[in-house]
Amino acid sequence: MFTKILIANRGEIACRVIRTARKLGVHTVAVYSDADARSLHVEMADEAVHVGPSPVGESYLRGDRIVAAALATGAQAIHPGYGFLSENPDFVDQVVAAGLVFIGPSAASIRAMGLKDAAKRLMEKAGVPVVPGYHGEAQEIVLLASKAREIGYPVLIKARAGGGGKGMRRVEHPDDFSEALSSARREAKAAFGDDRVLVEKYVDKPRHIEVQVFGDNFGNAVHLYERDCSAQRRHQKVIEEAPAPGMTPALRKAMTEAAVKAAKSINYSGAGTIEFIVDASQGLEADRFWFMEMNTRLQVEHPVTEMVTGTDLVEWQLRVACGEKLPKTQSEITLSGHAFEARIYAEDAAKGFLPATGTLHHLKFPDVAPEGAAMRIETGVRAGDAISPYYDPMIAKLVVHAGDRLAGLEALRTALAQTEIAGSTANTAFLAALAADPDFVAEDIDTGLIGRHREGLTAVAPPTGEIISAAAMAASGAGALPSSNDPWSSLAGYAHFHGVARRMRLKFGDEAIQARISVRSDGRFQVALDAPYDSTNSHDLRAVPRLARWPGHITVFEGAVGYTFAVPDPLARSDEAAAATGSLRAPMPGLVKLVRVAKGDAVIKGQPLLILEAMKMEHIIAAPHDGVIAEIAGEGAQVTDGTVLVRFVEDQSASTAAAGG
Repeated sequence: MFTKILIANRGEIACRVIRTARKLGVHTVAVYSDADARSLHVEMADEAVHVGPSPVGESYLRGDRIVAAALATGAQAIHPGYGFLSENPDFVDQVVAAGLVFIGPSAASIRAMGLKDAAKRLMEKAGVPVVPGYHGEAQEIVLLASKAREIGYPVLIKARAGGGGKGMRRVEHPDDFSEALSSARREAKAAFGDDRVLVEKYVDKPRHIEVQVFGDNFGNAVHLYERDCSAQRRHQKVIEEAPAPGMTPALRKAMTEAAVKAAKSINYSGAGTIEFIVDASQGLEADRFWFMEMNTRLQVEHPVTEMVTGTDLVEWQLRVACGEKLPKTQSEITLSGHAFEARIYAEDAAKGFLPATGTLHHLKFPDVAPEGAAMRIETGVRAGDAISPYYDPMIAKLVVHAGDRLAGLEALRTALAQTEIAGSTANTAFLAALAADPDFVAEDIDTGLIGRHREGLTAVAPPTGEIISAAAMAASGAGALPSSNDPWSSLAGYAHFHGVARRMRLKFGDEAIQARISVRSDGRFQVALDAPYDSTNSHDLRAVPRLARWPGHITVFEGAVGYTFAVPDPLARSDEAAAATGSLRAPMPGLVKLVRVAKGDAVIKGQPLLILEAMKMEHIIAAPHDGVIAEIAGEGAQVTDGTVLVRFVEDQSASTAAAGG
């Protein structure tokens, strides 16, 4: 076994690798950028080396600096985690040339599977079923459009490099192909440095089912059964589970055999995943699945496989990389129970899953697993950490394991309802709604489920009078929350002034709320809310809601929903009157990738004005109303959350004149 390894990654996967290394007595070296200097993975590792500024291209993607850090610290091997350099064969060559071990497959294996088009041609030769489509080298738009017509609409344009839904567009009609292709290419170029694409038939009711494979350097390869990753939004996985619901013995046999055949065809060593698309329109049939791609690394969702097979895949990676044979044979790997993983992100589900930033002023996960279940929290952050615009906005992965699927879903919902996050918008309410969705519960799943049910899954009921009253009570209290979790105790002095009510102002979004708090003769507090709520609620000191107080805000938790109220500073001068009414602001930090209009242009409601790139994804910023452009941000501008992107001409007569009317 190695004595010291370097982890060429950050966040929760770096922390995950450190835990297994520590269990095996292996010392760890972390690398970090400016933004991660005080991060959890740096604190957990035995040593840490600074590798550059915050942008990934100047730090975590600098293979030369990472190799130099490994040599300088005496590390024997480098674990790449996932993302960043994990599937970069040139980096593997760098590592090996430096006399170090890459904890993963060979550069040749990564090259064989690294480009989706070449991988599919290879799989066709190996006898693995491949989805119908164009996987050729030629990239002229006329040819691609012609191939799309031959395949038949709808089609899917996919970046041939990378994954995670980046550079992927579904196209319903030939008239939309050119625009979708341009957008997919831009996004692929930004994310992977490669704007080439392939075009495939879009399967009507697709299930995304993948098989975990593992090989060693002695020619052995096994599978660890399948995972279902069909619950996706914007082609990115949200909740994964193992085993796949509704899996038949015939399909499992065919799919796992094809996966092992694929791994052996490239002499694969280490952890890998063979991803298949399955046509579920007629149930799960053994002749209706096709190879999509191979991920030549550990997957984000690997914990569900570990839970149902009782394995530690990171330990397997370390053992195979240091020259050992696979820890188990195929017959020794068995399935037990059902596991779910929910990806908790800093994002606003109601606003198209826009990534969010902010400081995690309050972060609390369940203390114990739900009854009858096991639970894991995989995270790379702590309370007080900031969600950076430079990296993926994942906060944690919540993983549960129970005896069967329904028990696992119940455990997942319970754990999500006990999770508390304040300081940044998070998707816990959306995840809980998905875990309770009738079709999801009934195993009627495909990759379009979230899109079809999006309105219901992202809708959050407005706060009740009781929740608002709780926020007003907490805002009235002085000082920090007592350790007894009794936020009302600091208000006990009110008892001397029964006839006097304290007024409190709150804001929930753009809505101003007025509350009057008084004390009853029995010691309970009474909160009266002005219209439109016009309700009165009494609060007993023994019934304290879950809440968090953080600078200028109160968040009240109701199940998996966190209702955040702003508490205006009564001494601060309001600047609302000075706020620009005719402007459009950036919904998140990002880069202005493309500007489609100019100063003086007349635009109509819904017209695309510019494209903002954030988290390597493109977001169209459209006109909220008709108007005339007074100012617009320039292409290449780096903007922060709230930056004014567009100003409109405010005077209607000026608008008419500018429009030529």
